[in-house]
Amino acid sequence: MSTWDNLRPVKTSLTGIKPTHLPHLGNYLGAIRPALSLVEEYRTLYFIADYHALTSVREAAALRGYIRDVAATWLACGLDPDRTLLYRQSDVPQVFELTWVLSCLLATGQLERGHAYKDAVARGEAPSAGLFNYPVLMAADILLYDTDVVPVGKDQKQHLELTRDVAQRLNHVYGEGTLVVPEALISEAPLVPGTDGEKMSKSRGNGIPLFAPPKKLRKVIMGIKTTSETLEDPKAAEGSTVYELYALVAPDRAPEMKKQLEAGGYGWGHAKQDLYEAIEAELGPKREAYLDIRADEPRLDAILHAGADRARAIADHTMARVRHAVGIE
Repeated sequence: MSTWDNLRPVKTSLTGIKPTHLPHLGNYLGAIRPALSLVEEYRTLYFIADYHALTSVREAAALRGYIRDVAATWLACGLDPDRTLLYRQSDVPQVFELTWVLSCLLATGQLERGHAYKDAVARGEAPSAGLFNYPVLMAADILLYDTDVVPVGKDQKQHLELTRDVAQRLNHVYGEGTLVVPEALISEAPLVPGTDGEKMSKSRGNGIPLFAPPKKLRKVIMGIKTTSETLEDPKAAEGSTVYELYALVAPDRAPEMKKQLEAGGYGWGHAKQDLYEAIEAELGPKREAYLDIRADEPRLDAILHAGADRARAIADHTMARVRHAVGIE
């Protein structure tokens, strides 16, 4: 029996990870590091949302690679599979059964108000049924595991509100207590700037690769846009991408960099070098762990399968309650 199985009584937290690209520094600072800290307070589940990824990833080989990339990344960054559950969404088929039950309790108007669907329509696209039903699958992901809290950013709160609404509706129609109604755990995850000063994202092409080799990492960091003061000139630290990133990676040393920039005689090249060294110190050991884990696919798959076995056991209990409540046994 794992440490996770003995963590009682403790509330359960669930985090979904969509495998659509290689992780970058923004993912680490804004999502991975904050999410992994929850293990100290909650029974944590982390799932790789591979069926969600089908709304945008069309290459099978790429998706298989992203799934393992994501799993290896989180393990290298400190996820302990004995203290938390890590599994593939697709390894727990009960999620689709619950998705259908929930779909029968939701109005189409609620789904039409989904952010992703509305944005696609506004762009003149013809959204897929998968994108339309995306929030229902997301609700099932959450409700299937008796989740107490879901870490979300403010921009994701709408999805959890729909999850809470449909859980409360099912409980009202079929019996209180059938589903656990989750609470939002509003994340104060930082906004991580990319090399162009805008929010770091895959779509903008402004990311800093999480596990790039040292030479490539340094080249990317040296390419960060900065202002054009001379070496001797004082420089504004606040608002500069180099300083903002340094403050996220090395907060204890950030005041010293700020002091040096504002005093003059310390150039952006010096600041970028210090940023590179801070990132390398943080991520270098994790890069080595990632490469070792990623190279051993049988071991990686075994970890995911073991997590799925335990996740399915929880899902079975939830679906037994739901089936009994709705009259399907």
